[in-house]
Amino acid sequence: MLYHLLWPLREAFSPLNLFRYITFRAAAAAAVSIVLTLVLGPVLIRSVRRLQIGQNVREEVPERHRAKAGTPTMGGILILAASLVGILLFGDLTNRLVQLGILVLLWLGARGFLDDYVKVRR
Repeated sequence: MLYHLLWPLREAFSPLNLFRYITFRAAAAAAVSIVLTLVLGPVLIRSVRRLQIGQNVREEVPERHRAKAGTPTMGGILILAASLVGILLFGDLTNRLVQLGILVLLWLGARGFLDDYVKVRR
């Protein structure tokens, strides 16, 4: 999105010419994703604990694994959302490979969510 908004302004403000480089946009998207994950991670963990959405441990597991009971789950939602924000901000959304990457990210995120949901509910 920012790519399409800021690229035409490059002649008025030459540093915007950086948006033409995919390496700059990839690094910027990664930086935004990491910052979002670090800022929103503790908030998500607190809310997941408050909602008591945690890992269930079966009876037949070794004693050392019992400490994992109640470990917050569904953290992939944060990683998925932060990645999407970075991609949507800095990606060339007209590129078919970017569109395919977003589709695959959403598909695998939905599968991960379903897996975690089934583990929590059953």
